[in-house]
Amino acid sequence: MNKNLEVGHEIEITINDLIDSGEGIGKLNEFAVFVEGAVPGDTIKCKITSVKKTYAYGELIEIINSSEIRDTPKCQYFNECGGCQMQNVKYQEQLKLKEKSVKDALKRIGEFKDIKIKAIVGMKENFRYRNKASYAISEVNGEVRIGFKKRNSHDVIDIEDCLLQDKEYVNIFKAIKKYIADFKVTIYNVETHKGLLRHVVIKKSFSENTLMVILVTNRSKLVMTKALAKGIVESDNRVVSVIQNINKVVGSKILGNDNKILFGDDHIVDKISGMKFKISPLSFFQVNSSQAEVLYEKAIEYADLKGEETVFDLYSGIGSIGMLMAKKAKKVYGVESVKSAVIDAWGNAKLNDIANIEFITGRAEKVIPKLFNKGEGVKADVVVVDPPRKGCDKELLDTMIMMEPERIVYVSCKASTLARDLRILCDNGYKLVDVTPVDMFPHTMNVESVSKLVRK
Repeated sequence: MNKNLEVGHEIEITINDLIDSGEGIGKLNEFAVFVEGAVPGDTIKCKITSVKKTYAYGELIEIINSSEIRDTPKCQYFNECGGCQMQNVKYQEQLKLKEKSVKDALKRIGEFKDIKIKAIVGMKENFRYRNKASYAISEVNGEVRIGFKKRNSHDVIDIEDCLLQDKEYVNIFKAIKKYIADFKVTIYNVETHKGLLRHVVIKKSFSENTLMVILVTNRSKLVMTKALAKGIVESDNRVVSVIQNINKVVGSKILGNDNKILFGDDHIVDKISGMKFKISPLSFFQVNSSQAEVLYEKAIEYADLKGEETVFDLYSGIGSIGMLMAKKAKKVYGVESVKSAVIDAWGNAKLNDIANIEFITGRAEKVIPKLFNKGEGVKADVVVVDPPRKGCDKELLDTMIMMEPERIVYVSCKASTLARDLRILCDNGYKLVDVTPVDMFPHTMNVESVSKLVRK
């Protein structure tokens, strides 16, 4: 601990890097100081707000010398909203920082010294790219707010236009607010767990330009649902589905397991690489449709399929990667723990006339050992994994190693767990050949990547 550093002290420091949460990091006599709003290359004055054993937090007071990579945020909510951590950095510099974060994780955690990482794939049009948004609803002094939470707070900012989303969503919000006022609908309170309306989720099909609007409620009963649905549909003629989702659980999880159709269809349809995908209220679909195509095409390239392979697509979701692989493979098995996603996956396979794919409901780390050991066993030539941020469970990695597939394609949304899992695989018979980062989430710190491993 730096004994000379105390809460309330004002210091001058140069920022060297960004951390995952978007805070700038500088060093004071090798003591790390994290400062929100600072970017690499800035020389700043900050006030120390918290001192720990090996690091401290500071509040930005003044930018003494502005970094060359600093940019003026286009969003009016940037200084309050916790969504875009990097909008104050020029986009090409964002890409460099994300590419560096993957390289650093592979070196520091995975201990890969000689691996060459391909240049990150960015976006030409890097605003208005999201096909899904989850908005919180709150009430403050009688005013209904629909938007995103402030940084490090439960307070909701009333958002008229998020630059990552469709700008016309504001008309849907107005219709919902009118419904709330007309029928005196209560708003959910996270502290008391009382009130009815919790969230608004909007899903968009870029290929068909249609919308699904989901109202998340704290209980099943919802008044005047016909008036609600009518108001939403009339506010935007692209709305083809209005759903009530019931979530009675205390906590931060947005969607519950039960849905009621208030208007239209129970799904929308989007396309990736010419293939159609049904998207239901609970199904996972990459939030950036155009970059998802880039990501999946890279995964297919790394799989290097010749037409005779058996492929395991683990954490398969609604079957997107697996079905694209099925066009070039002999047989694909998709494994997914969310039952509704598996139902969607079977429907998507039928929608696209794909017969050489089979979907199994269950956790990959439980299903794959059984599948591999059943009878003569089903052995994969290629394994594709796209796990959540926590990475793959040890049991699944052990089974993959035991099966000895010729190639493993690892799609990751978190560089640190990717590096950890790649190290385990490479210590047990595999060689890391290639890594390509893909910018799925411009203006945020998140970065996806695709890795190719081959059996030694």
